[in-house]
Amino acid sequence: MKENLKAFLKFLRLYHPLQSFYRQAILFLQNNYYKLTFLKYKGRGYICNFCGASYEKFVPEYPSKNDAAAINKYRVIAGYGENVHCPNCMSKNRDRLLLAVMQNFLQIEKKRILHFSPEKHLYNFLKDKAKVTTVDIIPGFYKNIDSAISYADATALRFPDNSFDVIIANHILEHIPEDIKAMTEMQRVLKEDGVAILQVPYSTILQTTIEEPSINDPARQQQLFGQKDHVRIYAFDDYIQRLTSAGFSVKILPAESFGTYKQYAIQEGEHLILGYKLKKENQDS
Repeated sequence: MKENLKAFLKFLRLYHPLQSFYRQAILFLQNNYYKLTFLKYKGRGYICNFCGASYEKFVPEYPSKNDAAAINKYRVIAGYGENVHCPNCMSKNRDRLLLAVMQNFLQIEKKRILHFSPEKHLYNFLKDKAKVTTVDIIPGFYKNIDSAISYADATALRFPDNSFDVIIANHILEHIPEDIKAMTEMQRVLKEDGVAILQVPYSTILQTTIEEPSINDPARQQQLFGQKDHVRIYAFDDYIQRLTSAGFSVKILPAESFGTYKQYAIQEGEHLILGYKLKKENQDS
């Protein structure tokens, strides 16, 4: 019955707008709840670099029981922990890290940016400073963030070569069965001397990536990978090798170098991964 209703709503093109509305309603209620319950922690400690609010602690988020086994077993850096969401605006730790890096390390003003599955706060920060193109394989989920978002399959991008100065693909590639094909496409549409921000959940204790690209079993995916729509857990070194094989020159900003960023309640222990597209003369040298 549930699947029939879902199919009917998709036929009417109502399913994704309704899902998006439901998610936003839940987020709105959560946000107002935390604004009230965290008032006693306000005014000291961590600061949100999106909204400027400061709190002694932020809202924690932990994996569900079904997700936790794989995440804990392989010590996956996946965005969970003690200080995840800003109580005032609900920004996430992994987004606050990206903002800090973009503000202090990257030049994004007036750049052409391709933003996959746009995060609300990051998109709002970028849209007035750069020309942002947003895409997703199910764009209906993101219409409330950018009404102009369009469909894109990351493994077959419609954009010409050398189209974008910056690509943001934040926790995207772990969902994609043909991940190296997607990496290669991202590298293709990136301009020479452009940079891609390519964060994924990863494990530094795994020797090889655990994956089943053809899997289509949400319960099994939770058990194996710690989320119902993931198809792998990357071994950190293997992930870097895959990006390199796709043509990226990879730069890792280690978590140990983020001392000043810790005030923003970023993900503990998360390295930032940047993929550069070198000019051809630099590739050949």
